[in-house]
Amino acid sequence: MRSIWAVATNTIKQALRMKVALIFVLLLVVLLPVMALSTTGDYTLKGRLQTFVSYGLSLTSLLLCLLAIIVSIYTVTSEIEQRQIYTVITKPIRRFQFLLGKLLGVMLLNTGLLILFSAAIYTIAVYTPRFTKAADSELIEAENEFFTARNALAPPEVDVSTEVFEAIQKLQKSGDIEQIYAGMSPKEIVAQLTNLRKLAKRSADVGHELIWEFENVRPRDPNGSLFVRFKYQVSVTPPDSQVYSRWLVGDYRQYKYGMQGGVPMYPVQRKDPVREFREFEVPAVVAAEDGYLAVLFFNDPLNITSVIFPLEDGLEVLYKADTFTANFIRAVLLILFRLIFLACLGTLASTFLSFPVAILLCLALFSTASVSGFVIESFDYLSESLTAVYSYSLKWLIRLLPQFDKFNPSTYLVPGRLLSWSLVARVLVFMVCIKALLLLVFALIIFSFREIARIVV
Repeated sequence: MRSIWAVATNTIKQALRMKVALIFVLLLVVLLPVMALSTTGDYTLKGRLQTFVSYGLSLTSLLLCLLAIIVSIYTVTSEIEQRQIYTVITKPIRRFQFLLGKLLGVMLLNTGLLILFSAAIYTIAVYTPRFTKAADSELIEAENEFFTARNALAPPEVDVSTEVFEAIQKLQKSGDIEQIYAGMSPKEIVAQLTNLRKLAKRSADVGHELIWEFENVRPRDPNGSLFVRFKYQVSVTPPDSQVYSRWLVGDYRQYKYGMQGGVPMYPVQRKDPVREFREFEVPAVVAAEDGYLAVLFFNDPLNITSVIFPLEDGLEVLYKADTFTANFIRAVLLILFRLIFLACLGTLASTFLSFPVAILLCLALFSTASVSGFVIESFDYLSESLTAVYSYSLKWLIRLLPQFDKFNPSTYLVPGRLLSWSLVARVLVFMVCIKALLLLVFALIIFSFREIARIVV
């Protein structure tokens, strides 16, 4: 362990002498305060905080990821190219200790910088409301929708498979399926019809209503609040781009089944812009004791258009489940897991590639992992014509890529959504304990058999 620690401390000193590391640190030191002063968002306190935290964490993550890649590669390749490694491996230190020490040094350096700059972001965010002249309504909005960790419940999935099957049969019998869906595969036809049927279930004509029913709605504070978050899509855009609506939130079973003694439904009247996220607050007591909650939307006759709630994020019920501080810590852990993976990737590349080639490979994989959702969807589409090749080769390689975009901390912190410990544990297992550890094992194997120097007699 002494040998590993000695190599780690030497690696940290070597990294601190690198100009690129100094530049990255200076960029964060300068840019974070500038961003705190210059970001405006939507010109509200909540929007300003959301923009600063999103950009601040994204910038910190990007620069530290690049630093992890560069340092993990350079500290190994430079010692081999400059032949400094000869004086190391001739001492009582084994190759695996040398490589583990290098990796430990990179991880300690990045962890320290991550803690430092994430603490700065957290401190600036927490103290910003105290030094801004914000109205009381903005302070309450920021407290309820940003400085929180809210659990989000989406409406239960609607099964439309029977309707889709019947629609396809009807089109096949009439012979219209080839004309309407020309050039589309059967899988694409089913997917398109499924989305259309699901959207129809989430569409309300003028004067009609929609009802969503939720289970297991259990707010942390029964005397607190619930929030309904929604976004409108419309068939025809109104002249003022506004939708008038009436909402009822509470225990709908008393009207549906004639139950007695239920909590009265809470009425809300709204006027909201289309294609923008909006929220409204209702008392948490509207949720029944058994966790049941219904949300009813009525398309006001003042509108001239049908209202559609998108499938992905058209409507959600949110309630406070944890604190902003705990949520922020879990978000920082996601960034740390990313840094560990990239440090292991850089260490692996440095064991068999030169510095420029290793950098190019790691940056390519890092960029791909940052848009992994798009990459996976693209290859799934190509798999229709390359089924055999894709299924037995590319598919498994693509699935090994970490999904950085899927576990982006900003997607949880900006809207004040709960980032659960179970999700953090899942990322830890798959990204660190499996994928990063696998890269490290390969690195140790390759480096143990690599020819460092050739004996010439």
